[in-house]
Amino acid sequence: MEGLWYKECRQGRRFIIKITPGESLADRILQFAYKEDVHNAVIVSAVGSVKNVRLRGIKTGAKLPITPARINVHELEGPLELLSLVGNIVPGEEVLLDCHLHIMVGKSSGEVVGGHLFDAEVFATCEIILTELVVEGIERHVSKIGGISTFYINEG
Repeated sequence: MEGLWYKECRQGRRFIIKITPGESLADRILQFAYKEDVHNAVIVSAVGSVKNVRLRGIKTGAKLPITPARINVHELEGPLELLSLVGNIVPGEEVLLDCHLHIMVGKSSGEVVGGHLFDAEVFATCEIILTELVVEGIERHVSKIGGISTFYINEG
């Protein structure tokens, strides 16, 4: 089907994960995946609080491919409420596992900020529900059109 690729997968193990204060959110998720031998997964939900958040947003009016000049990097000291964390873990083109995460955080004013997460430090706690996906032939490669890492689906 032109313009759309897909591959059926089965649900594997499900995990409830707690990350303690002071830990790197992105690093701990990847460390968990390596420890449990999880190759493909989706983060179903995450709540808690974070600080020292580093995320990016695409500039208004940006064209493809996405380049460093076409994004804004934001650094938020916090602490902030972790309202949502979604993403996936798949094998990477150059790394064994690659974690793609998007985050929404709430400031004490009620303002909500979000974007592609580079990393954050857990403030009070972080509670994650993660589901393993049983599938082969999925990797993350850099897209020449989009300029970012995205799914490569081997339909064979």
